[in-house]
Amino acid sequence: MPRCPWATTEPAVAYHDEEWGVPLHNDRMLFEFLILEGAQAGLSWTTILKKRKNYRKAFDGFRPEKIARYGAREMKRLLSDAGIVRNRLKIAATISNAKAFLALLEEMESFDAYLWSFVGGKPIQNRWRRMADVPARTAESDAMSRDLLRRGFKFVGSTICYALMQATGMVNDHLVTCPRHAELGGGRRRK
Repeated sequence: MPRCPWATTEPAVAYHDEEWGVPLHNDRMLFEFLILEGAQAGLSWTTILKKRKNYRKAFDGFRPEKIARYGAREMKRLLSDAGIVRNRLKIAATISNAKAFLALLEEMESFDAYLWSFVGGKPIQNRWRRMADVPARTAESDAMSRDLLRRGFKFVGSTICYALMQATGMVNDHLVTCPRHAELGGGRRRK
C-alpha cells in the first residue's frame, strides 16, 4: 500500500492504517490525544505510540476527573515511571489540563463539540501531494491554541493543536496518493 511516507515501521503503520485521520467524537479519547500530542513535543510520535499503553495505565485510563485530583504522591510516582516520558512540566501539564478540561465541560456541551467547532464541525479535506506541502499549523490550529491557552491548558501550541487535528480527523492530511485519503472522504475539496 502506498502509505503516507512517515508510516514505515510499527507501530506507526498500524496507527496510520487504523486511526490517524479518522474523525473522533469521544471526549475521553480526544482528551487522551490532547495529552499524548503534548507529551510528544520534541520527540517522535513513534516514541509516544510505543508508550501509549503505559500512558493509559499510568494516567488511570486518561480519566480527567481522576487525574485532576493528582497530588505530590502521584507526581512522584509518574516521575519514576519509565513507561512514560518523565518530564516534570509535561506531567504537571497533564494534571492542569485535566482540571481545565473539567472546567470547560461546565460551560460547554462536550469537549468534542468544542474542539470540532474550530473546523466547523466537519473534517477539512486537504489535497496534499508531498509531505513538504503539509503545514505544521493553520489558522484553525492557531485559534484552537489561543482559546485552549486562554482556558488554562498547557502544551497546546498551534503545532500541537494541528497534530491533534490531524490525528483525530478534524483535517484529512493523508497524501492524495495514500488510499486512506479517499477512504476518509478526500474526494471533496476544502471550502
